[in-house]
Amino acid sequence: MTAIAVLGSTNMDLVAYVPEAPHPGETVTGREFRTVPGGKGANQAVAAARLGGEVVMIGAVGADEFGVRLRAALAGAGVETAALRTVEGASGTAHITVDDEGANSIVVIPGANGRVTGLEPGDDSRIGAADCLLLQLELPLEAVLAGARAARAHGVRTVLTPAPVQPLPPELLAATDLLVPNEHEAAALTGLTDPHRAAEVLLREVPEVVITLGAAGALYAARGREPLTVPAPRVRAVDTTAAGDTFVGALAVALGEGRPVPEALRWASVAASLSVQRPGAQSSMPTRTETDTAALTGPPEPESGAPAGSSAPDTAAPAGPPEPGSGGAGPGGPA
Repeated sequence: MTAIAVLGSTNMDLVAYVPEAPHPGETVTGREFRTVPGGKGANQAVAAARLGGEVVMIGAVGADEFGVRLRAALAGAGVETAALRTVEGASGTAHITVDDEGANSIVVIPGANGRVTGLEPGDDSRIGAADCLLLQLELPLEAVLAGARAARAHGVRTVLTPAPVQPLPPELLAATDLLVPNEHEAAALTGLTDPHRAAEVLLREVPEVVITLGAAGALYAARGREPLTVPAPRVRAVDTTAAGDTFVGALAVALGEGRPVPEALRWASVAASLSVQRPGAQSSMPTRTETDTAALTGPPEPESGAPAGSSAPDTAAPAGPPEPGSGGAGPGGPA
């Protein structure tokens, strides 16, 4: 079993489902509202646990009702929560609008996540005992750096999701083994819209990169190896929230099990394709059995008019690069 430590955010997602997202200054009538546990860190932790990983979550929730629910959701998925602290004040929240095409837009309020500025006693040993550390950028950067330093000191593989996108310090890049941006984030980090060229630039800083490409699948690049593109399954997207985090959690499990990179990427894409066919963030994430079955049989063909490859990295991503809150549109889209 792959041991995975996650240092990241926990949010309560406040999700409004609408036929079409409102434009600035416009009011629309929604058809449904849900509160769903989320946050990029917690999402990746739940995804990895449901897919067979042994996962510990490092972070913080607030001393409020949301904090109780967020902790319970992680524990219910099999995630170890001893390192999830409770701090004074509100838990993090993500305010999400999802339209009938499955696209989403998100506003994140950090809450307790903003209080995580470094490692607490015991966190270093938790990271050192893992096979892999998953990092994102919804915590203060000093905490992310502290986690990366600990992982590097213990020889633990570090996987960084650079979302919400921001300039990455050289020290963080130097401690990153695998960088997983979506195509918008890769462009923001490099100034290049061609994913292959962006990957070449990113490989100057990190040894391995996976750039998620929406309906085109995912591009893998590593120093000294030919790049590889894995296509995305064809499914109809219902809600792309957290599919990107599902992809990352699945990829971490598959790589930790020693699967070849092409197989690991395909399996992670299948997991993401299952998540976009269900509403919600953590509630949409598939189990190991579901993913293995779909990987063997293949997903069903989409209905007429469905977007091809809607499970893929950021099929329903907005025009800009951010990937906050609760995950992505497929393997790397908006949170």
